[in-house]
Amino acid sequence: MASQPNRLDLSYAVRVLESPKQSHLEAMHHVLRYLKWTSGQSLFFSSKFDLQLKGFCDAYWAACLDTRRSVTGYCIFLGNALVPWKSKKQHRVSRSSAKAEYRSMAAAICELSWLKNIISDLSVATH
Repeated sequence: MASQPNRLDLSYAVRVLESPKQSHLEAMHHVLRYLKWTSGQSLFFSSKFDLQLKGFCDAYWAACLDTRRSVTGYCIFLGNALVPWKSKKQHRVSRSSAKAEYRSMAAAICELSWLKNIISDLSVATH
């Protein structure tokens, strides 16, 4: 099976462009410069497979200049396969970067718990 790259770090920026304004054009130029300098970085899916759940999360504190809300991002792997991933503006304004990170971690743990229960219900052995 061939490897496929994925750019989780861009999903929020692309979604914001649904109703573009001048500030969005400037942001898109920023994204394009970012792509130019990070073109060698991406996620790859391997053909090897083990059934271990692994999750990674991060938050970008006060990312939205209009609302000052942070952006949550997480990705969860089952073996080497990326199963769910998400990048979304948080519902509330975080007063610190630690609080934004905590909210991101809580979202990732909820998703991990849900996946663990589904895998258990399907009687699939993991480690």
